[in-house]
Amino acid sequence: MKIIIIGAGIGGASAGIALKRLGHEVVIYDQMRENKPVGAALSLWSNGVKVLNWLGLADEVAALGGDMADMSYVDGLTGETLCQFSLAPVTEQTGQKPYPVARADLQALLMERFGMDDIHLGMRMEGIADDGETVTVTFADGSTDTADMLIGADGARSLTRDYVTPDGAPAIEREYSGYTNFNGLIPVNEAIGPATQWTSYVADGKRACVMPVAGDRFYFWFDVTQPSGLPYDRSEGKAPLEEAFAGWAPGVQALIESIDAEKSLNRVEIWDITPFPNWVKGRVAILGDAAHNTAPDIGQGACSALEDSFALAIAVSTNTVSVEDTLLRYEKIRAERAGDLVLRARKRGEETHAYDKAATDAWYASLRGTDGAGIIKGIVGNIVDSPVNLGGGILV
Repeated sequence: MKIIIIGAGIGGASAGIALKRLGHEVVIYDQMRENKPVGAALSLWSNGVKVLNWLGLADEVAALGGDMADMSYVDGLTGETLCQFSLAPVTEQTGQKPYPVARADLQALLMERFGMDDIHLGMRMEGIADDGETVTVTFADGSTDTADMLIGADGARSLTRDYVTPDGAPAIEREYSGYTNFNGLIPVNEAIGPATQWTSYVADGKRACVMPVAGDRFYFWFDVTQPSGLPYDRSEGKAPLEEAFAGWAPGVQALIESIDAEKSLNRVEIWDITPFPNWVKGRVAILGDAAHNTAPDIGQGACSALEDSFALAIAVSTNTVSVEDTLLRYEKIRAERAGDLVLRARKRGEETHAYDKAATDAWYASLRGTDGAGIIKGIVGNIVDSPVNLGGGILV
């Protein structure tokens, strides 16, 4: 069977690897002209890592991953450590150590393993036509390609999502989450936090955080609650951070000072999409952000895309009635689970960003002196129902 995938991101490339391993002819098209992912890094919790292990990439992903042994919350204004605890229980309960990884490194690994000869960059899709026997894609340059199945992993502004939305249904719109994220990579600096720790400074509904990734680097991010559409020019560099976090603790000032804005500083408004049930139309299906664009507040965005790839490959390998039937079964496996994670992230974001100040203050108070058991429970709770666990992935 020939399969076209639109999008060479984490979801598209991992799905391509999985489907190739099943013996299918797979080709990926992406409108980007070179590997320049949005965002500096991402969290690979145990469910995401397990999918990559299943794809035969266990050693490579472990080499890319940071050694994140502990977690700590720090009062952003005073510098007082509110809590510090080991993340070992996550590994013990799930059977897999989580890894923060640089996004470009992971995407390059996936694209290379899929095979660059079968990835066509600079190709923007403009049309989809399904005649009941094949599906044809038309690109902006006028060229076309035809296959038995089309998978749209074409991101948050997905054209494929528009195609699968039922006729007459309202357009599916992205919704602003209420805050802007600044992120990038810096050398490890223990004035900010230990080299093997996820350190989060929190106060006033804002966050300044670091996670370790390979290469003796920290992935950093700041959350600033503000309206969407505020002007920002890259020449401003880190000035908005210096203003938003003025007077914060020395560790936060060390973090800001460590940023080389010309080398690694991204500014991203955070949007999501309210979950929706229809991922499939005929021989066409969506995957990744096209299907479940989510805020990063529980760190499950990339993991959820990897779960899509796993579920899609399982559906393709085990069902033989028709392409349409197979894709509907994929949708049934994924839509509810992925939508639940979107809503969990939205709820978490509301709590951490002081949209309800009393709720955020209560959360800050709950961090003081905790042994981390409740936080670990929340992290594992996002993993337990992953399809990659096959019902037996959590041991307590």
